[in-house]
Amino acid sequence: MKNNLLSEKLTYMGVSNTPTHLHLCTYNETEMHEFSANKFSEIRGEIKDNAINWLQIHGLQDIETIREIGNYFGINFLIIQDILNPHHPTKIEEYESHMVLVLKLFHLEKNNQLLKQQLCIIQGKNFVLSFFEDENSFFNDVVTAIKGNILKIRNKESDYLLSVLLNDVMANYRNVISTVEDSLEEMESRMLTITTASDIGIKIQESRRQYLRIKRAVLPLKDQFSKLILSDSKLLHKTNRIFFSDVNDHLQFVLQTIEICRETISSLVDLYISNNDLRMNDIMKRLTVVSTIFIPLTFLVGVWGMNFKIMPELDWKYGYLAAWIVMFVVGIIAYLFLKKKKWY
Repeated sequence: MKNNLLSEKLTYMGVSNTPTHLHLCTYNETEMHEFSANKFSEIRGEIKDNAINWLQIHGLQDIETIREIGNYFGINFLIIQDILNPHHPTKIEEYESHMVLVLKLFHLEKNNQLLKQQLCIIQGKNFVLSFFEDENSFFNDVVTAIKGNILKIRNKESDYLLSVLLNDVMANYRNVISTVEDSLEEMESRMLTITTASDIGIKIQESRRQYLRIKRAVLPLKDQFSKLILSDSKLLHKTNRIFFSDVNDHLQFVLQTIEICRETISSLVDLYISNNDLRMNDIMKRLTVVSTIFIPLTFLVGVWGMNFKIMPELDWKYGYLAAWIVMFVVGIIAYLFLKKKKWY
């Protein structure tokens, strides 16, 4: 990865082919309007100073449009670079005129593959910007709430809208980590028997990778979000801080669940190793029993297989039958002895 401080050129560093398109939602206490466009110049005139302006950007292919949006809202060059870098670590940064949040969203496919997408949110005095790599309906419920003015959302400032968006993000984390937790508990139940399927080790590794991806995305928020709540930023109004405390409660739940998953994965690994040892011991016990039964039989065969001239059994009419009877009786006695001792 190149040093971004040594380049004046903006470059999208992701792989999404989603064309850039914009959705603007402007609202105040009395009205709400929606606009869609492919270029920022087409909707720039619809941004109102006396309203809350929420601009959703889907697709980051059009670098010039992203630059225009950044320049219009006073977003510096380095933040725009972070927006265009989908591999940027999770962070929350506070500036004088706006707040920057780089977050991750997760989606668990039916094949148990965990997909990750970066979400950047920038909140200012009368605007909120949200940047997605792909086409996404993640915040559609928020748009519906604004239309219906649910809980008087249109009567509140932009920081309240930010808290609502963050609540949706925390709900995404809760859903995904709860699914991973349920999967781990199911594996733990399966592994309590010695006949566990042989592919359980692969599933543990898959769950561990999912856990690590979620942990890397969520854990940095632990300290950064606390600083955000305690900051004296003018962008966060006193009346709305209670909603950020609610978001923090959800975050703490996610962090606790992540810690539970860590402990569960650790116990699953130990249980998997123990089960392997138990299965190996069971196999060795069976082989030992078979060997124990056949050792005296092998001894008898070895004795009768010696090339001595004087061996009465060799000239006896019933010697062959007697040898079989002796070996059969010895084998049965060895088997019954092992069974009585509960070694088999």
